[in-house]
Amino acid sequence: MTSTTDTQSALDAQVITWRRHLHQHPELSFQEHETADYVETQLREMNGLIITRPTPTSILAVLQGQAGPGRTVLLRADMDALPIQEETEYDFASQNDGVMHACGHDGHTAMLLGAAKVLSEQSRALHGEVRFIFQHAEELFPGGAQQVVDAGVMDGVDVAVGAHLFSPIPVGLVALKSGPLMAAPDTFELTVIGKGGHGAMPHETVDPIVIAAHIVTALQTIVSRQRDPLEPAVVSVTTFQSGTAHNIIPNSAVLTGTVRTFDASLREQIPRLMERLVQGLTDGFGASYQLNYTFGYRATVNDPEVTDVLRSVVRDTLGPDALIEAQPTMGGEDFSAYQTKAPGTFIFIGARNEQAGISAPHHHPKFAIDEQALSHGVKVLVEAALRLSQQTSGPS
Repeated sequence: MTSTTDTQSALDAQVITWRRHLHQHPELSFQEHETADYVETQLREMNGLIITRPTPTSILAVLQGQAGPGRTVLLRADMDALPIQEETEYDFASQNDGVMHACGHDGHTAMLLGAAKVLSEQSRALHGEVRFIFQHAEELFPGGAQQVVDAGVMDGVDVAVGAHLFSPIPVGLVALKSGPLMAAPDTFELTVIGKGGHGAMPHETVDPIVIAAHIVTALQTIVSRQRDPLEPAVVSVTTFQSGTAHNIIPNSAVLTGTVRTFDASLREQIPRLMERLVQGLTDGFGASYQLNYTFGYRATVNDPEVTDVLRSVVRDTLGPDALIEAQPTMGGEDFSAYQTKAPGTFIFIGARNEQAGISAPHHHPKFAIDEQALSHGVKVLVEAALRLSQQTSGPS
């Protein structure tokens, strides 16, 4: 007779195997063809799942509960990797040159496979319906979430849950927060158009580098002087490109960067403030400009009632000491697309282990996770699905 401990150990080992295979074979956003095929193969070995492809590189598996009517719960994992050359020394390091799972999406996919396996074996205890969405292209705007939402994945869904392995939090802890959790990540490209000439005769030019430097400084006043200091916002210029030689003043300079906000009205206001500053400075120096501003993912805002359910899930499955309050981050997530269709909560699962040397930040070539976190994620996702699907009204 197989013990519960043996069953859990076997599941944990399988989830780690899945994660390591995915880590060895990372694929970039919108290119996850082998990843999607691998995930589909694993899902087809489980019982009771209806499997479809909402997009060419995403997988939807649907499980109908046998315990009676209930709610429809969506559990989400992202699958794409990043254009980073891995610098770890793991024997399961990336085999794809210049591509790495440096954000934990391999772990997210493995955890959701684990949750699908457990729930498919417990369908008699499951009410309602669970949808497992293995999503492509979280890392690259316009993102995969909106595409699968547009494909109908959220039609009829009552509640959505997403989880992210999180390197700032020690393994064994899970962080939750009601309300705003992750910011809306918008981007901009600004071209300052001047008049080039000889570096020794600046008076005969309209120097775009000088003008662009003033703009970089002026943009910081949007955050420091033109908004409520209690409302979080970030305006970062991250590239400055201009010029070809030491003695040539160029014709133009190009700035790119990102804007991060939580508040929707402030998000709409910032590009107007940027344009006013840029227009004033370029007019004053006798230059012109082109500003392209792109609204990215919406802010990720957790539903309070769903979050309360997840809090009880974490306490009951991992222990009361495992639950901590998440701190909002200016990082962005396209999980917000699901939250436009149904109440949803996004959680952070601790994956840091200083003693084991697992401490590199996300998007770093030495990024790693403590694989104990995978077991924690599976347990939380499974119990969240069981509880949320059993409810016949709003979360409580």
